[in-house]
Amino acid sequence: MSVFPHADLASTEALDTTIIPRARDLGAFTVKRALPSPQRQMVGPFIFFDQMGPAEFGPGREIDVRPHPHIGLATVTYLFEGRIRHRDSLGTTQDIEPGAVNWMTAGRGITHSERTPDDLSGKPHQMFGIQTWIALPKAQEEREPDFVHHAKEALPSLSGEGIEGKLILGDAYEETSPVKTASETLYAHLVLEAGAVLPLPDNHEDRGIYVTRGRVELSDKTYEPGQMLIFGDSPGAVRAGPDGAELMLFGGAVMDGPRHIFWNFVASDKEIIEEAKREWKKEDHGRFKLPPHDDQEFIPLD
Repeated sequence: MSVFPHADLASTEALDTTIIPRARDLGAFTVKRALPSPQRQMVGPFIFFDQMGPAEFGPGREIDVRPHPHIGLATVTYLFEGRIRHRDSLGTTQDIEPGAVNWMTAGRGITHSERTPDDLSGKPHQMFGIQTWIALPKAQEEREPDFVHHAKEALPSLSGEGIEGKLILGDAYEETSPVKTASETLYAHLVLEAGAVLPLPDNHEDRGIYVTRGRVELSDKTYEPGQMLIFGDSPGAVRAGPDGAELMLFGGAVMDGPRHIFWNFVASDKEIIEEAKREWKKEDHGRFKLPPHDDQEFIPLD
């Protein structure tokens, strides 16, 4: 358990950037994409940040993401509600549930699918969560792929006056996550009671918060759900509004240079992406293999 130290409220002058996500209707549900954005490509190693839902599912409405490839990144799916079945080309089949972590390292290439589990198919259920991509350092971009799962109980709890949460990745508030990352990373899920004050950790170069529920306040402004606030390394804190707040705290060390992004591919060199495109277009997908228990279809490269 951790106690949050005292800190004065930050002002809007401490903000590096404020981002309003772009909404995308995927049919079964809506995604709000905050990263990458025109204002910032990355926050620490975070290069992709999507809010999925909240959404209601039932007959004719399900999560049905066919197998597709990734390179140069690690993915993190974190749910508040619902359950998603992950299958990948390593042979993994793993449901992700609220509070747990699926950490998939793509490296030189992996494919995976994300679907509604069979036992939920056709039944009323909800889904709400955050999916992020973490860029890999140049030295690890073409490493072998990997997948690990950590149950909710394995993640360190964060607790203070009016604050409860979990540390998903990295270290903060004298706690360290068991998830092994490729670079310095910060990621936490926090729930604040009305008026609770959350000090921003001072041991990371880039820090941001994404509001999922309620409102947060700086010393001179209030921010709504779906807004991303990015800070540098200056000290400060945020306060929950009168109805409390739920947020994701994230960041880490600034990445070793910008990245190129094409579809599901991330790389420091465009040629790495071009080679991945050529491989996926092959009849047998080249170095990309389909998940052994989900290999009857795939998303083509247009």
